[in-house]
Amino acid sequence: MDIRITSFGHLHGPRPDDAHIVLDLRHFRDPHWDRGLRELTARDRRVIRAVLGTPGIRQLLAATVAQAQAYARGPSAGQHALSIAVGCSGGRHRAGVTAYALARRLRRRGHQVALVHRDLHRPVVERAPA
Repeated sequence: MDIRITSFGHLHGPRPDDAHIVLDLRHFRDPHWDRGLRELTARDRRVIRAVLGTPGIRQLLAATVAQAQAYARGPSAGQHALSIAVGCSGGRHRAGVTAYALARRLRRRGHQVALVHRDLHRPVVERAPA
């Protein structure tokens, strides 16, 4: 089964409509509030370390890999692709890093994975602390 992972930011529009699995990472610590990370993206080593070091993220990755593999074992007739949407507030930090890590883990397990970052290129969204 082919798997498509889309990272996105809720502040840039709705989540992809066709997602079978949706991860909403707004619950987790946001690197946006660290001034040293705010302008960086999921492609930067410091952001990757910050996101993967967030309590609960690695467990969520493991659980999502298990869920995707369960979906891959039992597709209905005509269902040849699984869609996973990974969202955070702006789509530049948590969603991007988690989508990269999820794609890597699924590829290691033999899945064909297409990875799209819908909002990674967008500018930082200015917002007030919650």
